Amino acid sequence: MNQTIQSAKSEKTATGMISLIQIELIKIRRSHIFWILLIPAVMMWIPSALNANVNFQMDDIGIMPEHNFFIQGFMGMAWFMIPAALIICTVLLNQTERTNKGFLKMLSLPVNTGKLCLAKFLVLLLLMAVQMMFTIIFYYAGALLASRLENYNFVLGFPYVAGGAAKIYLAIIPMAALFWMLAVLIQTPVFSAGICLASVVPSVLMVNTRLWPFYPMDYPFYMLMTEYGKQAEHIFSTEIQWMPMLPVAGAVTVLGLLVACVRFGKAETR
Repeated sequence: MNQTIQSAKSEKTATGMISLIQIELIKIRRSHIFWILLIPAVMMWIPSALNANVNFQMDDIGIMPEHNFFIQGFMGMAWFMIPAALIICTVLLNQTERTNKGFLKMLSLPVNTGKLCLAKFLVLLLLMAVQMMFTIIFYYAGALLASRLENYNFVLGFPYVAGGAAKIYLAIIPMAALFWMLAVLIQTPVFSAGICLASVVPSVLMVNTRLWPFYPMDYPFYMLMTEYGKQAEHIFSTEIQWMPMLPVAGAVTVLGLLVACVRFGKAETR
């Protein structure tokens, strides 16, 4: 009997969360948020394809042109383009409620504010999944264009490309939790976006220090650097150091979401 009741409660909770996510998607349907996800992929891969000849100048490093094309393009996405899109999406998701007293209307509903906050965060992760899908699509478009221009096959297999994109996506989650927490805590969007952007810039430097596991903003870049180490000799460590990365990433994600869910909407209800 207890198991039946518990199962019913779990099903109700899951259904309620799905409904909240659907509502959030409807809210952003008419926004330009998908263009924000699409444009970085176009900006990164089309120039890479037009300058594909530079990938033949890596003999001293020992990396194949097709792997260099893939890694260099994804590095630009992982270091700045994807975090920047993440920051913009975070601000926009929050701002949808801060216009026309949307927060007050939303908080007047008989819905737990923590669930509302979590639903918005899950939508944020869904948008980042769309960003990665666009990145993969335009990687192949760029690789095919580069292959045609240089008469050399730059196209890598889908399992390899999708696996690399999946690692980057998973590495984004702790950073997304931190950015979401800052967006909830800091009421002025310019300040929250500025702080988040400022934290992204040093990630390329932090990844080369012993403190990198404690700086989640460098996780996506770190994933690509380990892949670079596998393809090029003496560039970087070829093994991902899961310890202490995994415990730190888990703690950052949980703490960031916990703080965000507790503080969500508090400023608007004062």
